[in-house]
Amino acid sequence: MRTVLIPTDFSKNALHALKYAQELYKCERTCFFIFHAYTDEVYGEFKTASPEQIEKLKLEKKVETEKKLDQLLDIVVGMPPNPMHTFETVAYFDSLVDGINDFVDEMNIDLVVMGTKGETSDHKTTFGSYTIEVFKYVKCPVLAVPEEFEYRQPKNILFPTDYMLPYKRRELKLLGDLAGKFKSNVYCLYITDFEELSPRQEDNKIFLKEALTRPYLFFETTAVKNRANAIMEYIDEKNMDMLVMVNSRHSFFEDMLYRSTVDLLSLKIKIPFLVMQNLNR
Repeated sequence: MRTVLIPTDFSKNALHALKYAQELYKCERTCFFIFHAYTDEVYGEFKTASPEQIEKLKLEKKVETEKKLDQLLDIVVGMPPNPMHTFETVAYFDSLVDGINDFVDEMNIDLVVMGTKGETSDHKTTFGSYTIEVFKYVKCPVLAVPEEFEYRQPKNILFPTDYMLPYKRRELKLLGDLAGKFKSNVYCLYITDFEELSPRQEDNKIFLKEALTRPYLFFETTAVKNRANAIMEYIDEKNMDMLVMVNSRHSFFEDMLYRSTVDLLSLKIKIPFLVMQNLNR
């Protein structure tokens, strides 16, 4: 059974991400964990409160969160319910990232699906601060879904890569299963001015071919330019349905996240964005 974690702040964007996940796994046995972390709501109101006040507020927020989660469940289960799907609600007293990481390890979650921004995010950007934090620090694949994106099967998937990472089979399996299920085309895009690959790059490219046997693989290159712009142009030109990147130390994605180029991610990405974590779990 697939296990999918859906963090929610009860915004429309979070609800939209949940509904997208339900469609994505419509024909697959899946357990959806609808998750809300409420630590910030407790300490945000009473930073200098006594321990007694904190404990009282913790209980109140827990009860309030559980009620909201139950109400959300009534909305998303559907009539009639999908017999392939089960749902559990989780009210978690922790920060968002730490709570997700703990729960991911505890329940061996396959995928985190969330909105690109919450209720309080800046509407001028595609990704909110919480989404960026989850991309950076959660040790599990994360799929972010823009609110304006209407569900369609991910038939065309863009996978920018420089072939420098020693990919992990477990992370590629998620992409392989997803793309294989929909008989998708996966376009591996290399942004470079050089025609030849190094032996290391050749080995990693061969591993991609061996690991991704179910989808249709295409290897393409484009000249060096602003990387985010190159990706955006390819998405528009080829009508991509999903963007996939790998987060690892010294990777292209890490460079975008950590070297003050987060704004590049907030341009106009209007399709679901899957970030695979090439990290130890």
